[in-house]
Amino acid sequence: MENGGTHKVLDAFDNSKTSRFHFLAIVIAGMGFFTDAYDLFSISLCTKLLGRLYYFEGDKDRPGSLPPNVSAAVNGVALCGTLAGQLFFGWLGDKIGRKTVYGVTLILMFICSIASGLSLTTEPKAVMTTLCFFRFWLGFGIGGDYPLSATIMAEYSTKKTRGAFISAVFAMQGFGILVSAMISLIVSAGFRHKYPAPAYQDDMVASTVRQADYVWRIILMFGAIPAALTYYWRIRMPEPPRYTALVKHDEEKAERDAQKVIGSKRFAVEAKLEQEHRPRERQPVGPTEEWGLFSREFAQKHGLQLVATTTTWFLLDIAFYSQNLFQKDVLTNVGWIPKAKTMNAIEEVYKISRAQTLIALCATIPGYWFTVALIDVIGRVSIQLLGFFFMTVFMFALAIPYDHWKKEDNRIGFVVMYSLTFFFANFGPNATTFVVPAEVFPARVRSTCHGISAASGKAGAIIGAFGFLYAAQSKDKTKTDRGYPPGIGIKNALIVLGVTNALGFFFSFLLPETKGKTLEEATGERVPNALQDGRGEEIQLPAPN
Repeated sequence: MENGGTHKVLDAFDNSKTSRFHFLAIVIAGMGFFTDAYDLFSISLCTKLLGRLYYFEGDKDRPGSLPPNVSAAVNGVALCGTLAGQLFFGWLGDKIGRKTVYGVTLILMFICSIASGLSLTTEPKAVMTTLCFFRFWLGFGIGGDYPLSATIMAEYSTKKTRGAFISAVFAMQGFGILVSAMISLIVSAGFRHKYPAPAYQDDMVASTVRQADYVWRIILMFGAIPAALTYYWRIRMPEPPRYTALVKHDEEKAERDAQKVIGSKRFAVEAKLEQEHRPRERQPVGPTEEWGLFSREFAQKHGLQLVATTTTWFLLDIAFYSQNLFQKDVLTNVGWIPKAKTMNAIEEVYKISRAQTLIALCATIPGYWFTVALIDVIGRVSIQLLGFFFMTVFMFALAIPYDHWKKEDNRIGFVVMYSLTFFFANFGPNATTFVVPAEVFPARVRSTCHGISAASGKAGAIIGAFGFLYAAQSKDKTKTDRGYPPGIGIKNALIVLGVTNALGFFFSFLLPETKGKTLEEATGERVPNALQDGRGEEIQLPAPN
């Protein structure tokens, strides 16, 4: 293969103008993340209803709730599937190609979103077993979207806008979270109007109408719609030419795919500029290095970077997912959501959905798009440090004077500060931990390393989902949720999350800054058939910071 052909492809992407294809790619990849967020976060809106429907015990003060083991499984099984999917599809994306397996993840999401709302009987054990089975495989498909979407968008993007494009894909999560809350709000409002019922404290049995069983099913099954709408466009996307050129060494196919992405005329212009000016600018190196993920060379060149990306994502997701999963309990404690016994089953879904819709609109979505706007201006590491710092500050500000925030006059202030922790999670490490692993590893292991980093994050999410369901329980045995042992209380749980965020801040200093660099500059990657200088010596790219 000719070295010049590879450079035509790389330079065409690094220096091309933003095209219609780039925006189409953001939407196609982003709709996968929209579906991901919808499916992963919609379950937290349904768990209270599932408890009332299937685990009614006749306690006059407390409606039915999921037993601890069932609650942990329902909340956490999709995260376990996601972790497995990130590792498997990340490896597969490097092995056989990004595009080749990209449609498979959407098929899994579509089938399992539909199946999650179905069950063979209304017997609790059968319903929960069916739900958990399909949510595991739903998570498996979702997991594949993390490394594949990040890697594909990184390899399609220009040097100047790569950070914005990758984070824009991830920012679709915000809309997924918002739409999951809005669909829950609309469905529960419709059923509440059609089937009015008394509050639990007035009539324990009548407060949960039979038709409420349709509510959670409709909410979960709606997640199949965006996956179905996106599938056709996803399978038509070409393989990223960077992968074809650097990993498969197929120059002709890489050039053909590059022309599909940026247009044949623009590609011809970039090829001419590359021929006239850019061989000296790019300064590539000699024969492709074929060392693998578990080699000494990888450990020396990228081992510390992998430690940094896995550790920061792990710490971030402990805090981020636990905040989301016990958000409804926090908002109940400060009075923003009424006590469960004062509402009927469908009304409780409505009130929880309304609160989460407001938080998504005011804090979650703005944080994502602040990152998109500024990531190529102030850099990835700066945004991550800023986010972890303010998450730590606001978490301690909530936790230490927690009894102060529970007073009725101070509840609005609590909600504002709680929302700010979400804002700085998304204008911070929740976005940047997704972006950086797609930029700092060589093309032949890029998807695998992103998958490992993301899986580390999901391990943290599992700790948040499983551990904090127990940890956030009251110290008083009489005030815990049914079936749970006493925990450390929400105040102490928030302090633990503050410490977790502080650790994330310090580990972020291990990350290299990739702003304004080509992917090959960021990774120190070798390009086949190197150019040589006047003395016959190979010319190397600068090593990553």
